Amino acid sequence: MTSRLRAAGRLLRCVLHGVHGVVIVLLRFGSMPTARRQFHVQWWATKTLRLMGITLRVEGSPVAGPVLLVANHISWLDIMAVHAVCPHARFVSKADVKSWPLMRHLVDAGGTLYLERERKRDALRVVHAMAEALKAGDTVAIFPEGTTSDGQALLPFHANLLQAAIATETPVQPVAIRFSDSTHTISRAVEFVGATTLAQSLWRVASGNGLVVRVALLPPRAAAQADRRALAEQLRNDIAAALAA
Repeated sequence: MTSRLRAAGRLLRCVLHGVHGVVIVLLRFGSMPTARRQFHVQWWATKTLRLMGITLRVEGSPVAGPVLLVANHISWLDIMAVHAVCPHARFVSKADVKSWPLMRHLVDAGGTLYLERERKRDALRVVHAMAEALKAGDTVAIFPEGTTSDGQALLPFHANLLQAAIATETPVQPVAIRFSDSTHTISRAVEFVGATTLAQSLWRVASGNGLVVRVALLPPRAAAQADRRALAEQLRNDIAAALAA
């Protein structure tokens, strides 16, 4: 009973925090200077992790933009973890996120680029949008696995979106993300795979014990004139090695 009450308390505080964030976005975000917006993004992401009982540990440092961040994908919490370290990152996300209550306003505020997977040619549009963002000096973040995994092993990396970095000769920084808890090196509480709903995931995370997310920012790789499939494999190997370590 105590653990269930703790989880319920975490969820309640997280929802209230989410509502607070939406109010800021709707009423004040548009008039804020860029630095202030990034401050709020980092504050919101960091506090969300803390309210859900997750400790953040960071290794390495983000490269000054423009840069393309490439990370493994386990949960919706990955975005919170990266934004807690790189609040200026603009994520490429599936368009389904637009239907999530509360979250869609916060995701929009982060300058998210949406990909409609059902449309085969939409990836080309997103690559062009990413290239324009990188040319403007932005940091863009992608999950090349294309979907979440259980964290036990990396899925194959899709190379299409890497073309934006290659075309603009922008460095690519791999990011390794791992969630552990008090009894597991790789936590099952944060899994967001298969038919798992957002509500189910929220409850599992809130019920977790001693959750820790480790974000390792690895040395960047040059993308100029690279073969995108070879680059994707190099980045996957970099992240796999960091996770194994």
